[in-house]
Amino acid sequence: MGRRQAGRQVLLKMDQEGWTPDAHTGTLSPQGPVAGPARALTPERPAPGSMEEMVDSGPRVLMVEDDNSVRESVSAALRSAGYQVLARAVGEGLAGDVADFRPDLAILDVSFPRGPDGFALARQLRSDAGVPVLFLTAADELDSRIEGFRAGADDYLVKPFAMAELLARLRAVFRRTGQNAWPTIEVRDLVIDDEEKSVSRDGRRISLTPIEYELLRVLAREPGRVFSKRQLRSLVWAGLGTYDGRVVEVHVSSLRQKLEAHGPRLIHTERNRGYVIRA
Repeated sequence: MGRRQAGRQVLLKMDQEGWTPDAHTGTLSPQGPVAGPARALTPERPAPGSMEEMVDSGPRVLMVEDDNSVRESVSAALRSAGYQVLARAVGEGLAGDVADFRPDLAILDVSFPRGPDGFALARQLRSDAGVPVLFLTAADELDSRIEGFRAGADDYLVKPFAMAELLARLRAVFRRTGQNAWPTIEVRDLVIDDEEKSVSRDGRRISLTPIEYELLRVLAREPGRVFSKRQLRSLVWAGLGTYDGRVVEVHVSSLRQKLEAHGPRLIHTERNRGYVIRA
């Protein structure tokens, strides 16, 4: 699949899920309630290829991706998941950004309209700063994959992709490199162990499907925040292709049944707004 086609697929998907451009920053954000305002590096809208908006908490992820739709959609999802993000369109001048931002992990495309390619950037990041690298690219040929790993990649994900898989792969890279971002999440008697991918209530283990686990993790990371169905579809199901419109309701219902078998209700419905975990 070509780069432009992959970018159009991601942009179409985010548009279907209700992600809209912010009037001030131009970055994509989901409709409905959000965790809070993000801090821009400058009061002006970032120019293409310049540093983009970052927030002040969580592991730091550097992203180099020249496709605007992919860069913006992934950046928005990462920020919603609690990461700090520095997104660039090209890799020129990256050394200064690495020194200032001190990334914990880098997400790289392979090809750019100018400057070094992703393989050269990966070698630079690994040798100069020891930064783990995940390639996110439409370059799906075997030779490209092999070259990526030779350049020092810790993982290689081909577009189109599921946002939930990208987030899971990021956490796996953090674990393998000894930088586990969030080893556990605790809400009341609920414990999510991200290293073991296990969930328990009151000390009793609960078996969840991968989608249920990711859905619970998204909700539990921000107790008290109401997530709309569109936001949850974008964060958990984005990139999975067509799906039934009731997919969120079905999975929330199943997740509730499993959680409530071991304690009182955790996931609540806010009428006409979405779902929230109450601490």
